[in-house]
Amino acid sequence: MALPSGNGNSISGPDPEVLIVGSGIAGIGAAQRLYQHGFRNLRILEATERSGGRIQTAHFAKGLVEIGAQWIHGPSKENPVFQLSSQYDLLDEEALSEENQQVEVGGHPTFPFTSYSSSGKVVDPELVESMTNFYNTLFDQSREFLQRDYDPAASVGAYIKNEIAHYAQEWAGDEISKKLKLAILNTLMKLECCISGTHSMDLVGLSPFGEYKILPGLDCVFPGGYESLIEQMLKSLPKDIVLLNKPVKTIHWKGCFRGQTPQERTFPVKVECDNGETFTADHVIVTVPLGYLKEHCNTFLHPPLPSNKVQAIRKMGFGTNDKIILEFEKPFWEPDCRLIKLIWEDESPFVDAEPDLQKVWFKKLIGFIVLEPPQQYGHVLCSFLAGNEAEFMETLTDAEIVTSLTEVFRRFTGNPKIPPPINILRTKWHSSMYTKGSYSYVAVGCSGDDIDTIAEPLPEGPTESKPLQVLFAGEATHRTFYSTTHGALLSGRREAERLICLQDVQCCKSNL
Repeated sequence: MALPSGNGNSISGPDPEVLIVGSGIAGIGAAQRLYQHGFRNLRILEATERSGGRIQTAHFAKGLVEIGAQWIHGPSKENPVFQLSSQYDLLDEEALSEENQQVEVGGHPTFPFTSYSSSGKVVDPELVESMTNFYNTLFDQSREFLQRDYDPAASVGAYIKNEIAHYAQEWAGDEISKKLKLAILNTLMKLECCISGTHSMDLVGLSPFGEYKILPGLDCVFPGGYESLIEQMLKSLPKDIVLLNKPVKTIHWKGCFRGQTPQERTFPVKVECDNGETFTADHVIVTVPLGYLKEHCNTFLHPPLPSNKVQAIRKMGFGTNDKIILEFEKPFWEPDCRLIKLIWEDESPFVDAEPDLQKVWFKKLIGFIVLEPPQQYGHVLCSFLAGNEAEFMETLTDAEIVTSLTEVFRRFTGNPKIPPPINILRTKWHSSMYTKGSYSYVAVGCSGDDIDTIAEPLPEGPTESKPLQVLFAGEATHRTFYSTTHGALLSGRREAERLICLQDVQCCKSNL
């Protein structure tokens, strides 16, 4: 299904030249909105050989798996990714149902699960469910300090651990049962690290945590892969709008740069690529990941970024959440199992992890999701791994990972005959030179104001004769939906609207 072409308005006067750096959903979303409003001098510069950014689908086993974004989080009427996917007819009937859109999961969808302990036993599901409900209560409480005059702790991790310590004093039972409860809670804390994209919840600020908005709806997937959304969005734009393999070295702004030919007018912005190629523009929308900005904030713009923006970029958190996807010839799990949970009995929220990652990196794994149905995927498990352990995993060979995980499966199930997986696919988002991680979080010492500072266009102030030279979009620039694809899409549309409004004002002035 094609999207409506907007209001069809054509731009009177010189059509502004707009460059978009990055062909992820934020960049494509910005281009789509501008094109619908009559902007025709649009180009997207993409550093890699493909569009999509942190949305990437791959063939694996019998079907498709997601290298990047896995779900539409909160698929409901307020979610623009869900709405766009619905218009394009990319979702199945279950995802589109009113019932599915109204489910409230609080950011923690549940699956039929089996929990194994490191001693090779199945853990009582009622105990796991009880501890999960207890943890979710603490998690919900951690989101209530946004408007408070004081914070009982600096970080989400510290707050939850303090509450656990308080309530653990009242637990009945022997020491072994208490240790098992703490081990279950530690697994849930590791899951939260994956959701937040951080090494530790001790790094996530408590006060701003509640500003992140959780939408209703049961998280859903794309039957044809998340990239099918990117493909449909690109179909609404001219075929030659995206220039691939154009990594940007420096954005020169506050200048007076002549266009490609002597007859062309001058422009305030010039974008220089790694290969020396240059592009001039009236406006540039930067959509690169925060991880890339962190590494290049001193050189990516000339003149350099204002100090307040650099400080905000450095303060914001940006972590790694990788996937390990395994194919087995036959399943060793039960047919109705959708999630295999791993509980290390020697772990506790109050005990720091072993520093030797070579020995223990796999202990950060929270378990494995069973990709369903097997007729579509094969016998495939998918796990998530966050933080330093994920970054270490990226340095290992596939064979080393398979060996370690086969030992884990055998140990936890108590079955020494489980064969190793026949195929493996793992992500390396931290190693990717143009992302340097997965997504953002609001770190200790940071706030939503810092997100707004990162998003503020340049030059600053309303008196500039050449306004909105450099604009900023991407998931890390959305105050309430950071870390999500819908936050990224909304941010791209937001910056497009700035340019549309500016053009409307300039057109009105020219007609006076």
